[in-house]
Amino acid sequence: MNFSQPGMSEHSDFCYESVNTSCPKTTYPTAIRIPLYIFFLTIIILTMCGNLLVIISIAHFKQLHTPTNCLVLSLAVTDFLLAVVIMPPSMVRTIETCWYLGDVVCKLHSSTDVMLSNVSILNLSFISIDRYYAVCQPLHYRTKITSVTIVIMILIIWNLPFIIGFGMIFMNLHILGVEDFYYKNFHCFGGCFIFQSKAAGLIGSVLSFYIPGFIMVNIYRKIFHIALKQARSIQSTACQQIQSGNSTSSSNMERKATKTLAIVMGVFLSCWSPFFICNIIDPIINYSIPPILFDAFVWVGYFNSTSNPIVYAFFYSWFRKAFKMIISGKIFQAHSSRIKLSTD
Repeated sequence: MNFSQPGMSEHSDFCYESVNTSCPKTTYPTAIRIPLYIFFLTIIILTMCGNLLVIISIAHFKQLHTPTNCLVLSLAVTDFLLAVVIMPPSMVRTIETCWYLGDVVCKLHSSTDVMLSNVSILNLSFISIDRYYAVCQPLHYRTKITSVTIVIMILIIWNLPFIIGFGMIFMNLHILGVEDFYYKNFHCFGGCFIFQSKAAGLIGSVLSFYIPGFIMVNIYRKIFHIALKQARSIQSTACQQIQSGNSTSSSNMERKATKTLAIVMGVFLSCWSPFFICNIIDPIINYSIPPILFDAFVWVGYFNSTSNPIVYAFFYSWFRKAFKMIISGKIFQAHSSRIKLSTD
C-alpha cells in the first residue's frame, strides 16, 4: 500500500517503526503538506457553514416548514455530520498517510462514513418520491405525503444505513470469505481503509448506489415529462391562466423545486460515480487501483456535501434571502420566523 507518486519529493517510512507489520508512511515536504491542509480545511469549513445555514433556515422560517424541506433538512444534517465527524480524520489520514487513532476508532469512522453515504442516497430517493407526488399527482399529495409519512421516511433513512454501515464493518462482512487473503496481503498497523471482497464490493455498490440511482433518474425523467405536459396545458389558453392563477403559481413553484432537487441528485451521482465504479472494478483487477487515486475519489464524493448548499443558494431565491438574514443576524428580530421569504 504505497501512497507515493512519481515526481514528488517525499520519502517513505513506516507508521510504526517498532512494528513489523506496520503500514508504509509517505512523508510529503512542507511545501506540499501546508497547501493540502489549507485546501481540505477550506472544504471542511465551507461544508460545515453551508449546511448549517440550510439547517437554520429550514428550522427557523415557518415558510420552509414543508414535507420536502424536512427531507432537505435531513440531507443537510447528513452533510453537516460528514464535515464534522468524517472529513477531519480523513484529511489527516490522506495527508499523513497513516491512521494513529486505533482500530476501534477506525471501525467507528468507517462505519459512520458508510452510514452517512447511504443516508444521503436514501434522502435523495425519498425526495424523488415526494417530488413525484407533488408534480404528477398534486391532488393526492397532501393525503399521500403526510406528517406521519415523513416521520416514517426519516426513520428508514437513518436506521437502515446505521444497520448496514455498522453491521458490515463490525461483523467483518466486507471481508467474508477472503479473510486470509486480506490479513496476508493488505492488513497492516497504521492504516484505515475499507477492504471489500468481490462479492461485498459488487453487492454493496449495486444496492447502495446503482439501483437507487437508476430508480431516481427514471422517477425524475417521468416527473419532467409530466411537468412539461402540465406546463403546455396551462399555457394553452389565456382563459385557463386567468381562472387558475394561484394554481399556476403553485405549479410553477413545484416544478422549480423539482428541477433544483433533480440538480442536487445529479451532483450527487456525478460526485460519487467515480468511487463506486472503482469500488466494483478494483477487486476484479486484483486491487491494483492506486490507493491515492481511490482516496481522491472519496474526496470527490465528500465534495458533494459542500456543493448542495451552493445549489440551494443559486436556484432558490428564498434560501438566498434566508441565508442573508442569518448572516446579518436579522433572525434574532421579533417575528422573523414568519417573514415571507418569497412570493414566486
